[in-house]
Amino acid sequence: MFKIKKLLGQIRKAIEDYNMIQEGDRIAVGVSGGKDSITLLVLLKQLQSFYPVHFDIEAVTLTMGIGVFDLSPVVELCKKINVNYTIEETVIGKIVFEARNEKNPCSLCANLRRGALHNVAKRLNCNKVALAHHRDDVIETFLLSTLYAGKIQTFSPVTFLERKELYLIRPMIYIEEKHIKEYIKSNGLPVVPSPCHVDGKTKRQYVKDLLADLHRDNRTVKNNIFGAIKRLGIDNW
Repeated sequence: MFKIKKLLGQIRKAIEDYNMIQEGDRIAVGVSGGKDSITLLVLLKQLQSFYPVHFDIEAVTLTMGIGVFDLSPVVELCKKINVNYTIEETVIGKIVFEARNEKNPCSLCANLRRGALHNVAKRLNCNKVALAHHRDDVIETFLLSTLYAGKIQTFSPVTFLERKELYLIRPMIYIEEKHIKEYIKSNGLPVVPSPCHVDGKTKRQYVKDLLADLHRDNRTVKNNIFGAIKRLGIDNW
């Protein structure tokens, strides 16, 4: 299987570097249906079979209440790999795009989705939530925060939510997005298109395109930024 040993090695290294998983953890994996979350789900399931501590996995998808969102391929995948799958119906999309008619909807949408996902995780008796942010997401978030908020920050590998008594973990922080795309394609894994109205039209997409331009001129630019984040110790890095 394409790069499976390398990807499993990178996910295991991140987990061990930041002590993400302990014996008896119940982990709710946020599954949007996109390539990143599908890869995270499959890798965690494979890791579960040989990792030295026992942990359980629950797959969770939030619907947005807008557009066409056919989750049948994810249902079939979860059956195939023997993971319990919960689909939580929400109206987040209608709140963001209709009731509030947000001009910059991403922040509100993310906040509502986080809250809903955390509630489902608690209901499933999970103590951790795994999110599918990868290495490129770390870099893009750092640039977004710097350029648009004037803050030197990005998300942490592990975050404790005291009010919810939940840990957020990001096991794919060492994995490059291009390797996720190749892994999905080579293994024929299902990807469900996002129903979001602004998908691919956000500031994050602008920063992604900017990084791609920079990378064409300097092949080490992403490595340099990621290295700087680690050396600065931003948000518990």
